Amino acid sequence: MDTSRWIQIALAFIVSVCVCVSDGSPVGTSVINCDAETHVNVGDVVEGYSGDVEMFTGIQEGVGVKLVPNFFPHHLEFLELVFTLGDTNAIVRTKMPLDSDVLKNTGGTLYYSVMCDDGPKINNTRTLKVNDINDMSPVFTQKLYEKTVSETHPLDTEVLRVKAYDGDSSIEHSTITYSLEPDTEDFMLTNSGAFILKKPFNYNVAPKYNFTVTARDKSGWNDTATVVINIEDSDNMNPYFSHNLYQASVPENQIGGFTTILPEAIKAQDGDFGINETVIYSITAVSPDKYKSNFAIEPNSGVISVLTAFDREEISSNMISISIQAAQTDNSLKTAGSVVIITVEDMNDNPPVFDQTNYNIMLMENSPVGAVVLKATVTDLDQGGFVGTLEIIPDTVPFSIGPDGTITVTNATALDREAIESFPFQIKATENSPPNNFTTAQVTVTLLDVNDNSPVFTSTSYEGKVFANQTIGMTLVHVTAEDPDAGVNGEITYSIDAGNNEGYFSVDENTGVISLVKLIPLVENKILEFSLYVTASDGGTTSRSTTVQVNIIAPSDSKPQFLQEVFQATVDEEQEPGAVILTVGFLAPGTGLPVNLTVETEADKFAISPTGELTPTVKLDYDNGPHNYSVQISISEDGVVSDNAVVEVQVIDVNDNSPVFTPSSFNQSVPEDADIGFNVTAVTATDKDSGFNKEIRYYLIGGEGKFSIDRVSGMVSVAAALDRETKAEYNMLVVAEDQGRPVSSATATLVVPVSDINDNVPSFSDAEYQKEVSETESVNTILLTLSAVDPDEGANGRVSYSIVQQSPSSDPAVFELDSSSGTLRLVQPLDYSEVKVYTLTVQASDGGTPSLVGNSSVVVTVMDVNNNPPEFSKANYDVSVSENLSSGTSILTVEVTDRDEGGFSSGYFIYTSDTFDISKQGVVSLKQNITLDRETKDSYVFQIVAVDRELDGLNATAQLNITVTDYNDNAPQFPSIPNTLTLPEGNYSEEAPGEVFTIVPTDPDLGANGEVVLSLLTLNPLFRFREDGMLLAVGPLDRESGETLDLVVKASDKGSPQRESFATIRVSLTDVNDNRPKFSSSTYASSILVTDAEEGKLLLTLSATDLDIGENAVISYSFSAGSSPYLALNSETGAVTLTSAISNVKEETTVELTAMAKDNGVPPLSSTAHVIVNLRIIIEVETVTFQNSSYHFKLPENKPEGFVVGEVQASAGSGIYNITYKLRTYGDLFSINSTGAITTRTALDKEQQEWYILDVEAVDTSNPNTSAVALVRVQVEDVNEAPQFSLKVYKASVFSIAPPNTPVTYVKASDPDVGDEAGLVYSVSDGSHFMVESSTGLVSVVSVADLAGKTTTVEVKTTDRRGLQATAKLEVVVMELMPESPDSYWKVPLLIALGVLLGLTLIALIVTSVLLCESKMKGKPHVKPGKGNFDSEDYMFWSQGAANPWNQANKGTTGHGNHVSSL
Repeated sequence: MDTSRWIQIALAFIVSVCVCVSDGSPVGTSVINCDAETHVNVGDVVEGYSGDVEMFTGIQEGVGVKLVPNFFPHHLEFLELVFTLGDTNAIVRTKMPLDSDVLKNTGGTLYYSVMCDDGPKINNTRTLKVNDINDMSPVFTQKLYEKTVSETHPLDTEVLRVKAYDGDSSIEHSTITYSLEPDTEDFMLTNSGAFILKKPFNYNVAPKYNFTVTARDKSGWNDTATVVINIEDSDNMNPYFSHNLYQASVPENQIGGFTTILPEAIKAQDGDFGINETVIYSITAVSPDKYKSNFAIEPNSGVISVLTAFDREEISSNMISISIQAAQTDNSLKTAGSVVIITVEDMNDNPPVFDQTNYNIMLMENSPVGAVVLKATVTDLDQGGFVGTLEIIPDTVPFSIGPDGTITVTNATALDREAIESFPFQIKATENSPPNNFTTAQVTVTLLDVNDNSPVFTSTSYEGKVFANQTIGMTLVHVTAEDPDAGVNGEITYSIDAGNNEGYFSVDENTGVISLVKLIPLVENKILEFSLYVTASDGGTTSRSTTVQVNIIAPSDSKPQFLQEVFQATVDEEQEPGAVILTVGFLAPGTGLPVNLTVETEADKFAISPTGELTPTVKLDYDNGPHNYSVQISISEDGVVSDNAVVEVQVIDVNDNSPVFTPSSFNQSVPEDADIGFNVTAVTATDKDSGFNKEIRYYLIGGEGKFSIDRVSGMVSVAAALDRETKAEYNMLVVAEDQGRPVSSATATLVVPVSDINDNVPSFSDAEYQKEVSETESVNTILLTLSAVDPDEGANGRVSYSIVQQSPSSDPAVFELDSSSGTLRLVQPLDYSEVKVYTLTVQASDGGTPSLVGNSSVVVTVMDVNNNPPEFSKANYDVSVSENLSSGTSILTVEVTDRDEGGFSSGYFIYTSDTFDISKQGVVSLKQNITLDRETKDSYVFQIVAVDRELDGLNATAQLNITVTDYNDNAPQFPSIPNTLTLPEGNYSEEAPGEVFTIVPTDPDLGANGEVVLSLLTLNPLFRFREDGMLLAVGPLDRESGETLDLVVKASDKGSPQRESFATIRVSLTDVNDNRPKFSSSTYASSILVTDAEEGKLLLTLSATDLDIGENAVISYSFSAGSSPYLALNSETGAVTLTSAISNVKEETTVELTAMAKDNGVPPLSSTAHVIVNLRIIIEVETVTFQNSSYHFKLPENKPEGFVVGEVQASAGSGIYNITYKLRTYGDLFSINSTGAITTRTALDKEQQEWYILDVEAVDTSNPNTSAVALVRVQVEDVNEAPQFSLKVYKASVFSIAPPNTPVTYVKASDPDVGDEAGLVYSVSDGSHFMVESSTGLVSVVSVADLAGKTTTVEVKTTDRRGLQATAKLEVVVMELMPESPDSYWKVPLLIALGVLLGLTLIALIVTSVLLCESKMKGKPHVKPGKGNFDSEDYMFWSQGAANPWNQANKGTTGHGNHVSSL
């Protein structure tokens, strides 16, 4: 319901009542006339008037009057007559407010009459003008206007008409205007209510229009109606596909339909949605064409299926283009086309392959870890090549293989040729993808020997003897060494390196046999000793060697003797008698006499055998006897002692005693708070043995980890915290072990009681006690009983209770706690309005010293009765929000509290705002679909009422003040700028600028958002803006060079985001007199026979021009130097004429004058020319002639501009005339100067044109002038020129998966020499990745897989038949392509589809900066960024077999596209 209308009506009614109620006086007063009719206009009243209209006086007594109609009986419905018979006055007054709209037919005039009732019926007719007020609203004749029209309805004709009426009587108040919503450019709504069609209907875009039409009068009273225009579809559209390009994939080796088609299933439909004729699908072309038979399309559904499976490895490209068509069934000429790009997906149907089936590798045995053994290459014909894992079988060999096939050493130690000479194994390549195809290859690694072993002697020492019967050459000892290395590395030679100072010995270098080469002089009764150091060396490049000691003794034929004076020996105590503890070395000469060995001391304990074996004769006791013995021994021959020696015997202790505890049990208490490490007691044992056998180590068994023992000292200490309440006593076993072998041990018991300390805090049964109490609860009521326990003993476990704190506090306290029983009692009355919740901190204390305290809390909740109104946290809330605040965004939260129970949780808010909402939680937010605009309204103020509950709720009020802050949402606005700004031309500069016009844009935003900076869109050195907006000219401006300059001005604010506006201004330069007049010739000459002369005859006309305009270009002529009575000069036309004075001339006369041309500028500028007039007496034939009628010149091709071709000569018939030359042909290629020299304007190419025929004209300065023409033949001679590439750098792209021979691009060169272009030969500098077809310049792929993701540069060269060359660069971007990723497919624009529909097989090249076509594409298809996409590129297409525009574009054309990507 439109409440605004009723509000307006109500307001209008109130106004009318206030204004139009009578003040008690009638509108008019008149005297009744009962004798003759009277006609009176009573006056004017405003519509709605109530009260007295007219008073009639002069009514005679007894005469009656009555109110009767005056033409319009229904007018009396408004009036009544107040009269009583006998009254002299009668009053006509209103019965209801007067309504001008009811009186509309009488123009708002009320008609009535008062008639005398006695005698003749005389009427006193009256009229009253009721002035209309606007109290009626327009009303439509219908609330709904609906019409169906054809889509082909003609423009600028009426579609339908609406009609509304206004009941007001005046034209002013009943005039109606129409408007509609929403705004539309499709229709024009006239003031008569007619809908006029302004744009053609399109059923597909808008099958139906819905408008709300408003009829509004002058004061805004209005009514609305709905207009519905239904469009009837017309069959005028072709069908269309949902997408111009579809993408699908099909696995190789499979037939049937596609699993997915992107972006959706193929669908075409009639472009006329309302008719929607069915379509038939067909395939029109397949590229490459040879695959056309592989596909079929279902005519009705458009489903494409594969009839013949593909083998991806055998097809030339894994992408196939299918052109499809949809034709209407009722009209096959109505068609649409689309393109389906089919990707043949790779299936894992090829196993990997190693580049060799057998690898035989030689490897040095000293190769380090990481050394490369070989690199095996694995290939896979499937897409992406080999993707899988490599492994070595078996994995026990000392090698590993990396993902790239590199086999390296992993265990250098295992590479020992002397242990293993070769390692045979297999390498296996397994694909990651099912069915996980694999292949193997055999690898044999043979180790090459390295000299890594030194020779090793078979014995650690050697001994030889030389006796008295020595002979030279006798063998003393044979040393032998071995070397496992191979070849020369294992060949050993021997040498004596030291000890052979006297040269008695030699060693065979090959066998190691040491022999005597010189007799040794033996010494009687003395043994000579020789220590030789023999070295064994191998034959390695870096020889390795080992040395061994060879001891040779040489005794003489002397008495027996010991080999040492002192011998050392050891014996275990308790060793059994007879055990050999030492064999004494001695020498006895071979005399045949008996030799005896004797123990001289300690003979009761030791004995010696004839062979020198020393043995004990009793058991020795280390613990109770000596630890060392010095045993003297002697050697004798035939009873005579010949030598003595000493044997030092050490007795070794044996563990034959066990440790002993004294006492065998221990008892020691420990307090339960003993720190870790606290020493409890030492438990020790003793052992009679010595050394290690006496050393004791202690172990503790039991104690639950609470105790530990020092293994050396036996000190028992606390190892973990003790708790008597957990365990009061520990029983443990201490073990003592000595360090002998075998070990001996003993045990003792240890009892440790734990003594109590006050270490437990009393613990309440609850961490927090809860109690709800009504605020009316009686004093002394027991609320609850608290309970706490303490596990300590005695006084340490005795508990007492107390209240530590009451929150909130009070005096006296509200609660009391019994110290022994824990009973909590209420001792003061409660008041919910004062305190809602009491929190008591209570404690339980034990009797220990010091006392320990346990805490708990008691929460007493006071139950409420509602008696408190809510309260706002503030009386006024002030908040600022940005005008760009999003709809629904929260801006603040008003905080409301209520001291009653539950607070404000059940409350709600009352407010009035069309812009903001307030949630139940007090969150103020911008309403949905509402936006702020600071420039329209910058603040909002409204009241918020908080009510605490639905029924009988209490309330509070706060005010919300919201200030809208500025956001940069307005762009600067330019002021009105004249269409053309004028400025005098001049030499302006930064130092002397010219002021053009002040432009001061406005921006309704605030601060920096509203600060506007002016600048020119493009850098212009001639203009700039001053800070005050004045446009300044700061560079030289010349009107003659350009009269107008168009500038694009940018106005930018300083906000963020920055907003900009643009305007175009035109600066027109006004003329300044800065150009002198310029004569058309520097000399003007004329001749005339005196006999032909007559006054006023025109001899010549001076002509000067001035580049200025207006008065500055108005020229006047005069003679500035010289004078002649024979000549007259017209100052305006420049005409030089004869005067009558020429009749006096009797001889040849030449008149020379200086003419001046002066402009009308301020100040004026001028220039001069020479004027020559010959006054002739006789006739002479004067004409121009060339020295030769024709000339022939030659010049080599490609000579630079200004090269002199040749010179022509002409002469005038009189020496007073000058000759000028001009070319009548080829003036664009040649020029000729005043001397007749012909020069070139540009380099000429014989291959373009060989002969040039020039017409040279010579003209004299006579008046009238004469001329002659000569023929000049110019021949351009050939010069061998180097070929030229069309571009210095070619750019192209190719995918890394491109197979060999894939075309990349054409490079094209031209040969300026005629006929030589066909002989150009192309080549590339490096053919490893690309090759070029020598005759055509087609660059194609050799192999680019290893260049994926890189840009490579190739130099291409062309050579002509004579050996001249040219080079260019080809930059190729090799792009990675992952076919399994949809985003990596390039996008083909609609042009491909159009080409295919024409039956052409298209080659698509992506071309950057294409200028090949005269008109570029106006729009480009959207391309999703990703690999293989080219957002900033155009596309060029040509039919295969047609002329290649690339070839044409590259020949002699500059600025053409230079980036081609092979798709």
